[in-house]
Amino acid sequence: MQTLIWKNLNQAERQTALTRPAQTLGDEITAIVADIKNQVVNQGDTALFALAEKFDKVKLDSLKIAPSELDNAQNALSDDLKSAIDTAYANIHKFHTAQIPTPIDTQTMVGVRCSVATRPIEKVGLYIPAGSAPLFSTVLMLAIPAKIAGCKKIVLCSPAPICDEILYTAKRCGVDEIFSVGGAGAICAMAYGTDSIPKVDKIFGPGNAFVTEAKRQVLMTGTAIDMPAGPSEVLVIADNFANPSFVASDLLSQAEHGADSQVILLTDSHVLADKVLGEIESQLQTLPRADTARLALAKSRIIIADNLTECVAISNTYAPEHLIINTDNPRQYLDDIAHAGSVFLGAYTPESMGDYASGTNHTLPTYGYARTQSSLGLADFYKRMTVQELSVDGFKNLANTVIQMASAEQLDAHKLAVTVRLDELQGK
Repeated sequence: MQTLIWKNLNQAERQTALTRPAQTLGDEITAIVADIKNQVVNQGDTALFALAEKFDKVKLDSLKIAPSELDNAQNALSDDLKSAIDTAYANIHKFHTAQIPTPIDTQTMVGVRCSVATRPIEKVGLYIPAGSAPLFSTVLMLAIPAKIAGCKKIVLCSPAPICDEILYTAKRCGVDEIFSVGGAGAICAMAYGTDSIPKVDKIFGPGNAFVTEAKRQVLMTGTAIDMPAGPSEVLVIADNFANPSFVASDLLSQAEHGADSQVILLTDSHVLADKVLGEIESQLQTLPRADTARLALAKSRIIIADNLTECVAISNTYAPEHLIINTDNPRQYLDDIAHAGSVFLGAYTPESMGDYASGTNHTLPTYGYARTQSSLGLADFYKRMTVQELSVDGFKNLANTVIQMASAEQLDAHKLAVTVRLDELQGK
């Protein structure tokens, strides 16, 4: 990791220091995904079988997972792992249940009643990546709020062969249908529907560059998505009270995600920075994914600021996906955090806790989108309708206001919709 002294950098150098690795969603990926989309739209299941054989090296007899496969998965897992999943389930369910919206029903003026009606998105699609790290924890993060919200159809796709952990967790969460379909093909299948896979209204879940591009393309044709997704990232603010071993492990926990991940340490302590570098090198020796982590670390930074207030300001400029504040009194800085996907306070709140089991959602805005987007929550599985109802007196009280405004905008039919009612009332 490169170590930088913030006060010694000019404006251009500061901007470079907080630049993320370039995302490689080039023309080639766009063209490949567009071709996959056309195959799925025109050939349906036939295309999905072919794509599984081509990309996942699996020849499938059926796309849909049978109930017997779910039973086998349940029997294959250890009791310890099932207990861990149950604990995570309970915490995530409790936190998301607390997000059930409070009814809004108010009188804006006498006789004018306005309210908000909340409805679940009817059909949702969940994409769960596999590859070198099958993310069964993501099933919990997506399926639990979908069930709490009351979505009528929950479909899950994951590359073949789907691991027992994903199958067990999907059953535990009450997913309706599970399909062995991966990559861009899965996104397109859920967006447009095939003979086997139902068309959904909104797609959730992370993935590689092809999945990300597929989500972008289906968004352009009317299927909603959860959020733009980029490489994973963490920013740690730490002072000289922090344990260097803890800080190093937090940085490595994100660096191991992928070569395009980025980790940043902000500190006011030269001593801590040096100790963390030593700990990183030591801990790397024990990690199976050390080569991947080293590639991410090569694009990462340690930035030494004058004080923790400056560290917070730098963090707000970066707008990290994960923000860990490992200082003597971390909560004192929370009110000053303007942009972050999820915040972890204190020495004993590693990012891993939120990734798996604290209760918060690990589906978060990356690549600086935390400036405008929120972590995934129950609200993402709902849509809202505003409702208004006017009594006769309310209509009379508001009529002249609307007449004046419609006249000024030269929208005479809007004005007429009011005046015809006034005329009818005056004729009674």
